[in-house]
Amino acid sequence: MTEIWADFFLLQDPNLRWVLAGTVMLGLSAGALGCFAVLRERALVGDAVAHSVLPGVCLAFIITGDKDPLALLIGSVVFGWISLLVMDFVIRNSKISTDTSIGMVLSVFFGLGVVMLTWIQNSGNANQSGLDAFLFGNAASMLPEDVLLFGFVSVMVLVTIILLFKELKLVSFDPGFATVIGYPMKRMEVLMATLLVVTITAGLQAVGVVLMASMLIIPAAAARYWTDSLVVMLVIAAGVGAISAISGTFVSYTAPSMPTGPWMVVSAAALFTLSFFFAPARGEFQKWRRRRRQQEKVSGENILKTLYKLEERDGLSARSRTRREILKKRRMEPASLKKGLRRLVSQGLVQHLKGQPSGYLLTEGGREEAKRIVRIHRLWELYLTEKLQLPGDHVHDPAESMEHVITPELEQQLMRILNNPEEDPHNKRIPKASPRSGGAAL
Repeated sequence: MTEIWADFFLLQDPNLRWVLAGTVMLGLSAGALGCFAVLRERALVGDAVAHSVLPGVCLAFIITGDKDPLALLIGSVVFGWISLLVMDFVIRNSKISTDTSIGMVLSVFFGLGVVMLTWIQNSGNANQSGLDAFLFGNAASMLPEDVLLFGFVSVMVLVTIILLFKELKLVSFDPGFATVIGYPMKRMEVLMATLLVVTITAGLQAVGVVLMASMLIIPAAAARYWTDSLVVMLVIAAGVGAISAISGTFVSYTAPSMPTGPWMVVSAAALFTLSFFFAPARGEFQKWRRRRRQQEKVSGENILKTLYKLEERDGLSARSRTRREILKKRRMEPASLKKGLRRLVSQGLVQHLKGQPSGYLLTEGGREEAKRIVRIHRLWELYLTEKLQLPGDHVHDPAESMEHVITPELEQQLMRILNNPEEDPHNKRIPKASPRSGGAAL
């Protein structure tokens, strides 16, 4: 096994070098171009085109009687373009929706391709052997001339993206603005469609018509989780495509019964899964952490506010409060209250006085924080009643939500708008910020 690994990474097999070069170029170009398809919400169009080129492959073979790479490429491009024109015609001249049109074109063209492929296989032409590889791909059967042709196509796609990056970016993000300033939108649409068709065609022999759309969509979708920059997204998507190509080729080389194309897709899907869960900004794990932190923040602020209101009610700021007292004032799960109090104690906002019974007391810093929350709550209630004319009994719940998200800057604006009020709509005092606390006191 170690010897096989060494042979692969040292590229000692000439056929491996050609296959790896072809699949990596495919991964790079498909990953980069797929970013524009995903951003413009044209991912399904790529799937339809990938399935629609099969009749072109079959027709090119019928005309030439041979699996000439250039002839197959031309046939694929022609039928890919025909499928785009048919989709556009149906959408513009009927009440059929876009997704329905895509589904119709995909199934009809692919069905026609399967019929033609079956006819070719029963025709007795000896050259038809291996033509069915275009369904699911067979990278191992690629010849040097195939790799050179498809590699040239991939390089052309990448060079076009680099040279026309600003134009493609404008069309992808703001086509309305591009139209207003007189940008040739029709030409750019034609160019992007052509790049899509030739990229799909270049990958047919490696991945096949069934799975080719995955190499356009999955790397771009994975890259989107990592960045908001289009340049970085293009680099990451191309990298994911290249890594998927290397992984798929490696599996196929070490286990010859395994096909390269499907393993490329599986590898891309694995990278997408990692991005989906662990990307630093949009990954589900980070989203869960942010939600948990926000829930902890809200829970802690509610506990501080409750302790302050208990002090406000009886005027005893030096008296500790038991968990039972807090629960009577504020409905929450006992376990959540216990965890919240433990966090507040560790943050130095609450002091835990042990005894029989044990109790909790606001520290100086905790009291200032509690006053800030109560102040925002009552300011927002006053704003809703004075400026929006809401009844006093309708403003508590909105204020409960807003008190956790209003920034110090917004707090200062509220104070100015309301002219530094003393009381809320319920005649409760609005606590002032201590000058040393850095609050919004004016």
